[in-house]
Amino acid sequence: MQNLTSTPVRPPTSGEAPPELSLEDRLTAIDAEMTVKLDEAAVAFEVNTAHIPAEIVDLADVVAVPAEPAPHPLPDLYPTPVAALLQRAHHRLITDGWCAGALVDEQGARCLLGVLRKEAGRDHGTVGRGLEVLMDAIRRKFSPEVDSVPSFNDAWASGRIPMRMLGEAAILADARGI
Repeated sequence: MQNLTSTPVRPPTSGEAPPELSLEDRLTAIDAEMTVKLDEAAVAFEVNTAHIPAEIVDLADVVAVPAEPAPHPLPDLYPTPVAALLQRAHHRLITDGWCAGALVDEQGARCLLGVLRKEAGRDHGTVGRGLEVLMDAIRRKFSPEVDSVPSFNDAWASGRIPMRMLGEAAILADARGI
């Protein structure tokens, strides 16, 4: 870029046309002109608003948010026990969070197996059938070589796919009537 201070500009005489400036020179001149105008506008704003009393506002007084988010109500979609278990497990992962590498982490988030056990309570038979349907859904979507629900769960960095598979497994269990 050319430095404007090193190039002397001589004023045009009465019969001459002004010298032609390059695009960069014109942009530099316009930038300087706009900077001056913005500085003048800032000073005018300060002068025009100096008489208005300013009150400092604390954002805590203005913005109010609930202490805890309201829980999403669980829709009652599936009348069969395994489909209902999978649906409740899906809902719990949405509300409490998903984790990998442990049944339950320090914040209370759960993995696929941990959430099924939590939602089923003492009904171990329903957990087993829920795991079978979940494995079927996983193998249909991904690969027949997936060996277990915990290994599938731990293969992901986020819970988006494992949670989606719980939802698909609930649809599959409902379609099977279990």
